[in-house]
Amino acid sequence: MESRYSDEKAAAFLDRFASAGEDVAMRVYTSQLIGGDADLVMHGGGNTSVKGEFKNILGETVPAIFVKGSGWNLDSIEPPGLPGLDLEYLKKLRALDTLSDEEMVSQLRTHLFDASAPNPSVETLLHAFLPHKFIDHSHADAILAITNRPNGEELVREIFGERVGIVRYVMPGFELAKVCAEVYEQNENVEGLVLLKHGLFTFGATGRESYERHIELVSLAEDWLREEKAKGRRLKETFDAPDPPEALAPEIAPLLRGLLAEATGDPDAPYKRMVLEWRDSDEILDFVNSAELATLALTGPLTPDHVIRTKALPLVLFAPEFDDPAEQLGHAVTAYRRAYDSYFKSMIYQKGVERVRLDDFPRIVLVPGVGLMAWGESKKAARIAADIYEHTIRVKTLVYATGEYESLPESDLFDVEYWPLEQAKLGKSKPKPLQGQVAVVTGAAGAIGSAVAQSLIEAGAHVVLSDVNAERLEATCEALGAKYGRDSRRGVVSDVTDERSVEALFDEAARQFGGVDIVVPNAGIAHSRPLEELDTDDWQRVMDVNVKGYFLVMREAARLMKKQGTGGHIIAIGSKNVMAPGAEFSAYSASKAAVHQLAKVSAMELAKDGIRVNVLAPDAVFGDDKNPSGLWDEVGPDRAKAHGIEFKQLEEHYRNRNLLHARVTGRHVGNAVVFFATNQTPTTGATLPIDGGIANAFPR
Repeated sequence: MESRYSDEKAAAFLDRFASAGEDVAMRVYTSQLIGGDADLVMHGGGNTSVKGEFKNILGETVPAIFVKGSGWNLDSIEPPGLPGLDLEYLKKLRALDTLSDEEMVSQLRTHLFDASAPNPSVETLLHAFLPHKFIDHSHADAILAITNRPNGEELVREIFGERVGIVRYVMPGFELAKVCAEVYEQNENVEGLVLLKHGLFTFGATGRESYERHIELVSLAEDWLREEKAKGRRLKETFDAPDPPEALAPEIAPLLRGLLAEATGDPDAPYKRMVLEWRDSDEILDFVNSAELATLALTGPLTPDHVIRTKALPLVLFAPEFDDPAEQLGHAVTAYRRAYDSYFKSMIYQKGVERVRLDDFPRIVLVPGVGLMAWGESKKAARIAADIYEHTIRVKTLVYATGEYESLPESDLFDVEYWPLEQAKLGKSKPKPLQGQVAVVTGAAGAIGSAVAQSLIEAGAHVVLSDVNAERLEATCEALGAKYGRDSRRGVVSDVTDERSVEALFDEAARQFGGVDIVVPNAGIAHSRPLEELDTDDWQRVMDVNVKGYFLVMREAARLMKKQGTGGHIIAIGSKNVMAPGAEFSAYSASKAAVHQLAKVSAMELAKDGIRVNVLAPDAVFGDDKNPSGLWDEVGPDRAKAHGIEFKQLEEHYRNRNLLHARVTGRHVGNAVVFFATNQTPTTGATLPIDGGIANAFPR
């Protein structure tokens, strides 16, 4: 590991954050250096601090400590993420014999200089009790690969000698802070502290000194591991999959996703679903296909705080039966849940505590031949779990090559998983109505499709956008990603008239997110001609996209949703033309009439599986400059001619002909999709007009 410290970049940070003071500006810079290296910390892990001064409202200059705050990641931290506290007061707390977590949090909170600042790290007192100006803490992979062994302490002494103090495992908080201070005071010449099965602290008089000590100590561990690995053991491959992982994943994922859906007992929101992050790197496949899979996977995490993201153990599907995996997967998930329930009951009995039990579903599923399947309440949560476990695989493989892996006992892991400070957060944030759900929208680059995708994302869903126009699809996905985050959507170029292409679309939805809950068939075209001028090629082209395309999408949606077994929604975009057709529009009107009938029959067939099928009947959605309607660009001039008006008058014509004189937009269609998808009414087989009120289209 090499130092990435740069005098030039440090100066830039000092200039950029000059208003926060030199100490905090330098702390931001070196914190980002540590946070930017995934081999040191990931996703909120680690913490840093700097001691300095603070001028209060009275003009008094008082000793201060600025420490990483809750909710900030080191890789992107800025001065507001380093709340300042009264250092002299915090140091006095060391005289106490005990201090509960709740009282510790209260003492930290009440001695912030800014009442609106984020909660300081739970390891703030550890930073305060050590005398150094700059302190860095990481969960470096190489350090954990040394300490997570039966002889971890012995190896630390061998590799680092007197350069570090060694701290036995103690849960973060007041006790750990006191123990670390005592270990340091036994040898004040040490450059850092190695916390067994936890991580590394280094310190220094400057940000550069503390950071570069950190890099140097981690490098010593890496060097030792590299030398030992060269003469050590390798994993032995024993599993040979019948097909490549990309073919097997979409078969396994929807089955698993259905099994991992938690029944709520609420008929209007029957399941709490999870989202997938699937990975199949060579490193992961070597691990899951190895003879040592059980030995290594069924041991605890690298460091106890990982348990919050990944749970203590993964679910491992040994010798998967790919020909018919449903029953095997069902037994495996049931066994995991029972084991977790026994673990929870055993721990609360042994410890004599009361805790709110978390769900009993795995977050990591390892499948030989397929790879790593991480699950979370969102794509982001699943991705974080996958990142952590990918590092877990790397470290455990490395330890296997150089020794024997040993994690903390489940009693210590339980203490972190059910930490009262974490339990207090439960139920504080209200989930969005479509959290954990996955939608597929076809024709997603157009005026209606893009607006529907946006409405679904805003309601909490993850959306797979599909369109045949790759350029427009990419632009739409870029815009949504910039606004709602990269995890909110994925784009898949697909031709709805091609059976293989539609199958590939749903396979990709399963690979990306695990399955599908909401499908919006929307891709459509139009053609305006009098009947006697309409040729068969144009007729067939409209039928292929608007009828065959809807049929293929709805069929694949039904197949995948039935595999999941948790119901779902198919919400087809129909047309007002079915109830009130227009002259010289026969191909389009007939195709949409077929869609409405297809939806009604599908509603009858799929109701027993909890799949609702409804139709939206919008009138004339023109879009805007950012998302124009390709359909109206194509047929608008002919429709204007059919109505005896100029093209520029067409949109106003449609607005004036409805009772409300409303301009119908893609957002209105998106709102209706969300209405059905959130089970606002127990409805299936219905058609909902979105037309501002057109009297001759009233149902009759």
